Amino acid sequence: MDNKINEIRRKISTLRAEMTLVEAAIRDQVNRDLDCTQASCRLLAMRAEVADLIARWKASGGGDRLPTVRERLTRSQDPTPQGARLPMKAKPVGGKPRTGHGNAKV
Repeated sequence: MDNKINEIRRKISTLRAEMTLVEAAIRDQVNRDLDCTQASCRLLAMRAEVADLIARWKASGGGDRLPTVRERLTRSQDPTPQGARLPMKAKPVGGKPRTGHGNAKV
């Protein structure tokens, strides 16, 4: 069952990525004052397919929350996993540590 669920999730991810490209094409066509009917119809068909895949995913036992496109994009741009922050290294203050000996003038 896990293979089927993972396969459906991969299809959903692929479709969502394609949908972002089609949405960008629609925005470009609208900005140029062109007809975007074909791209819009294709986007609606993709949305219907994603909805069908999500229903199949849930019926197959998928229960965890699927990330939104925005969450996926911010996660892919973040170099650290799961948005975790890397620990900062401590820097010495003032350069070399003082030992109390040396060229101290009184």
